[in-house]
Amino acid sequence: MHFTSTRSPRNVTSAQAIARGLADDGGLFIPQEFPKISDELVKRMIDMDYKARAREVLALYLTDFSADEIARSVEAAYTGTFDQENPAPLVELHPGLNILELWHGPTCAFKDMALQLLPHLLTISARKTAPGRTMVILTATSGDTGKAALDGFADVPGTKIIVFYPQNGVSAMQKLQMVTQKGDNVAVCAIEGNFDDAQNGVKHIFADSEMKQYLNARDMEFSSANSINFGRLAPQIVYYVSAYCDLIRQGKLRRGERFNVAVPTGNFGNILAAVYAREMGIPIGKLICASNRNNILTDFIRTGVYDRNRPFYTTTSPSMDILISSNLERMLALLYGNDTAAVAGLMEQLAKTGRYAISADVLAKLQSQFYGGFCDDAGTAATIGETFRKYHYLCDPHTAVALNVYEQYRRETGDDTPCVLASTASPFKFASAVLPAVRPGALPADEFEMVTALADATKLPVPKPLAGLKDLPVLHNGCVTKEKMKNFIRDFLG
Repeated sequence: MHFTSTRSPRNVTSAQAIARGLADDGGLFIPQEFPKISDELVKRMIDMDYKARAREVLALYLTDFSADEIARSVEAAYTGTFDQENPAPLVELHPGLNILELWHGPTCAFKDMALQLLPHLLTISARKTAPGRTMVILTATSGDTGKAALDGFADVPGTKIIVFYPQNGVSAMQKLQMVTQKGDNVAVCAIEGNFDDAQNGVKHIFADSEMKQYLNARDMEFSSANSINFGRLAPQIVYYVSAYCDLIRQGKLRRGERFNVAVPTGNFGNILAAVYAREMGIPIGKLICASNRNNILTDFIRTGVYDRNRPFYTTTSPSMDILISSNLERMLALLYGNDTAAVAGLMEQLAKTGRYAISADVLAKLQSQFYGGFCDDAGTAATIGETFRKYHYLCDPHTAVALNVYEQYRRETGDDTPCVLASTASPFKFASAVLPAVRPGALPADEFEMVTALADATKLPVPKPLAGLKDLPVLHNGCVTKEKMKNFIRDFLG
């Protein structure tokens, strides 16, 4: 198995792709071809636990890793780190709709599914490709990636991690999780701007020749914990494969029978993992792409025009407050048959003008695979309240967006194909948005009082990782402009 860039021909191993994070040409690493999951392998995986399934799927991509390296990484990532033995359980909301809960890890968000594993994959990759060098993990976050990456990499030997987040673009709980992070190798800093500013800043720093020389002189090199890193994407493929196996084991699906997938997405990584699972042979039908008021992906799927020249909105689902969906570039590579010149041209247009348009035949291919819809904050709150009253199931705002768009799809198409809907965060991370949806009235002034009130109103326990935050000291309180991000990095690295 080898990997290439979305923008020009490359031939690198999985360890090289994971260690580098981003290709030198600014493109993203993609597999040169997709490994296939045979029917025989599906049969075997049905009775396996999650860790065994992860070993099987990862081995198909990480062919320069030994079986023991993969096994040790998986064991370390998913043993004792999640609040139950199965880190990605399926919960039936009603017949035909199963919620894939991806938030049972240490930061109560779906990013844990990959970021508990990535540090192990990255340190092994570094030993293979850059022995003796320190890997500097540079990450922009819209909320959940930051804490999950910090938690995964804190005090991991041979690594340092720097996380930038938009000063007013994350929830109070998300911010508190990051600024209280312990670890001698971690740095956290707010930026004046939104997530796209942080993400663009990180991308420019990756490509900055002066910064490369600076790191090289200190025997360091950059890598990423964002979903631009294939080491983030590969573990996400696993949970869609595992969900398929669980549906069969629970008698809700026959082997080979199609199911749809609905995902709340901003950066397009989570839903892309489902695309990759389908390319491997998992019988996924329609991909329901759910956006909030920042509905750039909805417009793209409906019109074929990607245009970030639009207002940016801060919403109750902040992890989706994104106007530059980085992983969409990998989808473009698929749609264009890995025509690197075509993809590079589109990305150049985006950089210069903030927009691009795909051809009519490519749009038809996109629309045959995807349904795009969006939901504003009012619809999100209504969905949270209605879902709790009707099913006694409490969901966070991102999951509510997906539920709302899934219902839009059902109404418009009449499609009753079984569906797996990705639930991406604990509702207690967003108590200020969830509490008034289930218990109207004045909000408590303090975030932790809101969490307690939400637990009282729903009779549900507060996740331990969130309950323990209250008394932690703030360790990171810096804030810079996007132009000063390089200075912050240099100050931290010395």
